[in-house]
Amino acid sequence: MSYDISNKITLVTGANRGIGKAIVESFIKHGASKVYAGVRSLDKGEALVAEFGEKVVPIEIDYDNPASIKAAAETAGDVQVVVSNAGVLIGAGIMDEDVIEKFQTELNINVYGLIRMAQAFAPVLKRNGGGAFVQINSIASLRSFPGFATYPASKAASYSFTQAIRHVFEEQGTAVLSVHPGPIATDMAAASGLEDTDPPHVVSEGIVEALKEGDFHLFPDRMAKDFEKAYHNFAEGIIEA
Repeated sequence: MSYDISNKITLVTGANRGIGKAIVESFIKHGASKVYAGVRSLDKGEALVAEFGEKVVPIEIDYDNPASIKAAAETAGDVQVVVSNAGVLIGAGIMDEDVIEKFQTELNINVYGLIRMAQAFAPVLKRNGGGAFVQINSIASLRSFPGFATYPASKAASYSFTQAIRHVFEEQGTAVLSVHPGPIATDMAAASGLEDTDPPHVVSEGIVEALKEGDFHLFPDRMAKDFEKAYHNFAEGIIEA
């Protein structure tokens, strides 16, 4: 289902830095008429307004606060494209004493946050003609890593829910895109000690192009493309069939 973000009203969560900020920049570059910048507190959106002007409208969205998501869906009642980008990487090994506690935190943000966003904005997108819903997943949704096993497990769950969302949203004419970056040069990657990263704009520009092409999967960066080569046949034959 092809979708062009030009002249569209969009919303991006986790918009004040990293991949989220790059998506805001790319959407404005490619002609979005307005970008709701989802941030955990409105002051975090001030720099975006200073940089991009009135096209950016900060809006409070905290995945740890379900009420903020419901309120945002009411405030952004004109939105046509929703990007669920906010997430958290804590990471714990399977034998760590606090593995369940850390996993619960990642589930709450990375999985329950996605579900709440989809439920809140589905009727908004339907009312506005269908639009598009983009979920930032990860190559970690396809492969676990022993040093931080909880994060891949949470992303595997969010990817699974994204597949379910796709089928539900098809019925209302909403395009769905599942984005699977590898290591990207963000604060999250730096805090995790990840090196040899690609810049965030490879993700944001990839999203614009993938929506135009009507793709369901996007593997935007160098490492992600290696995963895509190995995963392509299964994704095409089973997931996308």
